[in-house]
Amino acid sequence: MKIPKRIASAVINSLKGGVVPRTGLPYITVGRELEIDALLHDVDIIADGGAAFRFISGRYGSGKSFLLQTIRSYVMDRNFVVVDADLSPERRLQGNKGQGLATYKELIRNMSTKTRPDGGALTLILDRWINSIRTETMEKTGISPEAPGFSDAVEKRIYEVINSLNEMVHGFDFSRLLTLYYKASVSGDDDTKAKAVKWFRGEYSTKTEAKKELGINIIISDDDWYEYIKLFAIFLTKAGYSGMLVLIDELVNIYKIPNSITRQYNYEKILTMYNDTLQGKAKYLGIIMGGTPQCIEDNRRGVYSYEALRSRLAEGRFGREGIKDMLAPVIHLVPLTYEEMTVLTEKLADIHAQLFGYEQKLTQEDMIKFIQVEFGRIGTDSHITPREVIRDLIELLDILYQNPDIVPSEFISPEKLSFSEPDMNAQADSEEFAEFEI
Repeated sequence: MKIPKRIASAVINSLKGGVVPRTGLPYITVGRELEIDALLHDVDIIADGGAAFRFISGRYGSGKSFLLQTIRSYVMDRNFVVVDADLSPERRLQGNKGQGLATYKELIRNMSTKTRPDGGALTLILDRWINSIRTETMEKTGISPEAPGFSDAVEKRIYEVINSLNEMVHGFDFSRLLTLYYKASVSGDDDTKAKAVKWFRGEYSTKTEAKKELGINIIISDDDWYEYIKLFAIFLTKAGYSGMLVLIDELVNIYKIPNSITRQYNYEKILTMYNDTLQGKAKYLGIIMGGTPQCIEDNRRGVYSYEALRSRLAEGRFGREGIKDMLAPVIHLVPLTYEEMTVLTEKLADIHAQLFGYEQKLTQEDMIKFIQVEFGRIGTDSHITPREVIRDLIELLDILYQNPDIVPSEFISPEKLSFSEPDMNAQADSEEFAEFEI
């Protein structure tokens, strides 16, 4: 397995720092074939003009964030636009202090494509749309860009494209901004282009400010930001993309909201999204949300505390523990097995050796022994996470690289290691508030 050093560095440094890497995931993906296949089936439906909504449920360490990032990479290769955001006390789905709008801003800020995988792709997408319209107009009409009637022909084509948006909620205003951006591009008015992008990003705080700068008497707000996500999904297909995937992680931050009415408003927003995707009110749009079982299934504070959602999402009578239903709206994850962790260990050891340019010293027996030592601690059968195993592995690899005289098989010996036994209460509490899964 050959991997570029910049990607190897990103993978090792990210995992060592306790976060899921944004690049290089195919090199370290282990297991999850059924889950990935199920989500990619949804992607096919979205590309065909449909919509999909899924929850990824799994306790701390089971792999929610890793799976979300893996799907992100897959769909960008399939010409999708991906927007993602982690919820937090400042970012919710609904709020009275701009928390919903803050989530929208984060989603648009992280708008990514295959050619711009690290976010910030909005301007690139708008410019690509204009160029594709110009190329299409030239091919269909035979008019050259220098001809007097070319600009009028392009503008006519643009109106034909955006007319389909006018029937949607806020579609007329969205279309006006697209037209404004096009005219500013043709005239070379970079200032107006920047203001239009500012509007699309939800960065106007008052209607007065938007009216003064753009002549548009409407702004994206806490209450209607999701309507603009649906508009973007349709528009992106007009710009030549296959669809839009929205990834929202850390649902636990809604579970943690102390005010029950505020929680219910957020769950009501989830219900709206869920119903839209299933009833055909959204097109070319996929939504995946990640959370722990408690923040989803808790009947007192979780998603299931909202009866309309619980009745739609809860398992039926034939659900069994250990039997996976990949067609259900909630995909339940289980931790990686010992065997899968051993394979992951081998992959990371190989990447580490390539990154630092040395011959791998760990044998397969050493890696199996390492996994046995990690999982042999008291309480690890239910509380150890892949993050802890990976952290220890990278520390071990760093030490062996810097101390070539060390014999790995002797160094890994459990008698020579000092482990602090896991605090069961602290671990149980942390399951709901963890920031990293793989």
